[in-house]
Amino acid sequence: MPLDIDSYLGVHARALQLESRRTELLASNLANADTPGFKSRDIDFKAALAQAGQSQSTLPLKTTSATHQQIAGTGTGSGGEAQMKYRVPLAPSLDGNTVDAQLEQAAFAENAVRYQATLTLLNGKLRSLMTAITGQ
Repeated sequence: MPLDIDSYLGVHARALQLESRRTELLASNLANADTPGFKSRDIDFKAALAQAGQSQSTLPLKTTSATHQQIAGTGTGSGGEAQMKYRVPLAPSLDGNTVDAQLEQAAFAENAVRYQATLTLLNGKLRSLMTAITGQ
């Protein structure tokens, strides 16, 4: 009986990709904390993960025309670009920078914990799969 590794890992593999992308965005925000006019960005993680869960559970659509694929692909980007949003500043600065360093550091730490938890969960799933394959 063949094993579909994507269904076995579930949405966790996509969550790891989203958490990685969010880490990059938060690090970019922190790096540009003193850049005039820089707008702080983040990913709507819950919406992106919900979208990833829905895309795994639905059947693929058949296209009968070349324009169908183009329409179906609009608005979704790889790596969560569709869910990327600008953060509303709590206290806007005079130079137009919207980065709040303390808020970004807290979000970065929270995302690091989530990333590590997802890695641990995936490691456990893969370890149990290897145990089933080797029989040890």
